Amino acid sequence: MGTKWVRASAALVLLLFALIAGCGDEDEEAGSVQPQGTETQLTLGTKDFTEEFIVGELYKQALAAKSYKVRLRKNIGPTEVIDKELTSGAIDAYPEYLGVALTVAARREDAGDSAGETYRLAKEFYAQRGQALSEQTPFENVDAIATTQFFAQQRGLRSLSDLRKLRSFTLGARPEFAERVQGLKGLQEVYGLTNATFKPIAIGAQYRALDEGDIDAANVFTTDGQLASGDYEVLEDPKRLFGFQHVALVIDEDKLERLGGDRFMRVINAVNRRLTTSAMIEMNRAVEVDGQDEALVAERFLTEVGLLGGE
Repeated sequence: MGTKWVRASAALVLLLFALIAGCGDEDEEAGSVQPQGTETQLTLGTKDFTEEFIVGELYKQALAAKSYKVRLRKNIGPTEVIDKELTSGAIDAYPEYLGVALTVAARREDAGDSAGETYRLAKEFYAQRGQALSEQTPFENVDAIATTQFFAQQRGLRSLSDLRKLRSFTLGARPEFAERVQGLKGLQEVYGLTNATFKPIAIGAQYRALDEGDIDAANVFTTDGQLASGDYEVLEDPKRLFGFQHVALVIDEDKLERLGGDRFMRVINAVNRRLTTSAMIEMNRAVEVDGQDEALVAERFLTEVGLLGGE
């Protein structure tokens, strides 16, 4: 019995030493180590369409790999809705399109003449409200107007200006598009498209409405997976009405500081730098066209680019 007790005691001592050693300093970029001296809980929101769901999952999973705890609230609504959730504190952060940030949240008529200027103006706007921006993505997802190839060819449509040739046409878009500067209001003022009859359509339903002839033209996003089919004509926007729409995470500054500041942003920026146009179109297509789960699509992408597993 004595010998067994000595052996057990020795094993216990070794275990205690191992636990103490495990409490030492670790590389802060190691995914298995909890961020030291910081809060780890984040409430992340997304807007109400596929690409936002995917980006939200990318952020959530990349942060989770660094031991942040993320509560993801998907499908909150457009900027008009989700911005109020941010400013009220109901969410801490969400991915935003910077041209929309300026024209909708900041209510500016001018959203900048370049991607760099748009980013600078957006960063200044959010800073005034006590919010911060991550780096912006290489890709941008710009609002656009599309028709079927058949409709465009029959009527000689190549740009938004060409729509003025039509006696009238039906434009389908999400409800908030009707009152936006980068929307129907802008199309009327900048391109003179007073011949458009507006028809509210939920995001995701516009391609079927085009195919079935319920509408003549639709508001689409330039990274939509459906556009890869070649069945649709995206009309040129020579006056750049729809602005520059790169994506960045907007986050409450106080929350960012509690999350570790630069350490937290390094995770987000590492994701953003890998989000090229081709990457987003492929992920959108996998979800919208092939019916794959956005969480699995995000996980596969992060693994392929080295941000999950074995980093």
